[in-house]
Amino acid sequence: MPTHLEYFTHGISEEERRTRTFLEIGRRAGHFPRAVARTDGSESEVSVWCSNDYLSMGQHPVVVEAVRDTVARFGAGSGGSRNIGGTNHRHVELERELADWHGKDAALLFTSGYTANDGALSVIAGRPEGTVVFSDERNHASIIDGLRRSGARKRIFRHNDVSHLAELLADTDPDAPKLIVLESVYSMSGDVAPLADIADLADQYGATTFLDEVHAIGMYGPQGAGIAAREGIADRFDVVMGTLAKALGTVGGYIAGPADLIDTVRTFSRAFVFTTSLPPAIAAGALAAVRHLRSSDTERGRLAENAGLLQRLLDEADVPYLSADSHIVSALVGDDALCKQASNLLLDRHGIYVQAINAPSVRLGEELLRIAPSATHTPADVQKFAEALAGIWRDLEIRTASDRRDAAAKGAA
Repeated sequence: MPTHLEYFTHGISEEERRTRTFLEIGRRAGHFPRAVARTDGSESEVSVWCSNDYLSMGQHPVVVEAVRDTVARFGAGSGGSRNIGGTNHRHVELERELADWHGKDAALLFTSGYTANDGALSVIAGRPEGTVVFSDERNHASIIDGLRRSGARKRIFRHNDVSHLAELLADTDPDAPKLIVLESVYSMSGDVAPLADIADLADQYGATTFLDEVHAIGMYGPQGAGIAAREGIADRFDVVMGTLAKALGTVGGYIAGPADLIDTVRTFSRAFVFTTSLPPAIAAGALAAVRHLRSSDTERGRLAENAGLLQRLLDEADVPYLSADSHIVSALVGDDALCKQASNLLLDRHGIYVQAINAPSVRLGEELLRIAPSATHTPADVQKFAEALAGIWRDLEIRTASDRRDAAAKGAA
């Protein structure tokens, strides 16, 4: 009989053990998207095309200076949880700035975007008792885990399907408390939720709304406040959740919303109460990033131009990608082995790093290269990348966009 430890590897093939591989890279401050990759003991320069630091704020002088100055003043760590000696004035300043950014009463910091969703939803969805949660089927794992931990009844609606959500709401006890949870920009597909239609349903059925804007804050809307702000409907979403780790270039997460709700989460969320708070230097860096992005459209403009250029070039090359709605340009491969091969060839031939995305991050058969142009890529970088990707698509005989359209037409017939 296998021992407890042996159960972890029993029946797992060598190929399955190699499913997730990680490239060691050191981003070059001041030169990103350039980085130094370390493989087999040697180093080489690469161009990074899969970073979530979309606006390259992680290397922006105002952010780096804020981090450096705060470390010099307060040291490396916070010293404890927020309840026990770990609340620094930088945390308070950042929460006030985030609440103002989103037009909400208050905000609350968490140590990551994952714990923000998990820790907040485990409380919000569980109070009051009997709450029914309506969750998009493509919601992030952190949302799924938070809802599971809440113990609330869940009803899953098809991705971005307003009609299906309406059916589920209509089929639910009208007196039951209701919570709708969704993302504005979906991390793998890059498509955007129909926020106005969902806000209309929330109003019709008296539902509270929880909107994850992780892949939108900093990059869309007035002052970079997100997709809901871009659409002029930020006030129609009760709680907004965001991260410090993407457009803001640091690490951490937060929620912003009504003061009473934020106080409840602050009091009861285990993910908030029972962990050490963010280092003050990280909070200071994020605060500098928010303040900069609220007053600068430069980074947003460059990112939008690069994403639009890449989409046009991939259209011309007949390379299929999932959505033209956002800056996330996910090229659909649809085969695990081919996806890894494409990623490896981009790195080996061209010094271009794009991580292959496979299950469980995406469903089997939906493997993709999650391509993320940044604000600091140049148009020449984008051109070079598109040419490299098109060449590998041909060499590996990966299905083109035309192939997929033809197959879909035949299936429909």
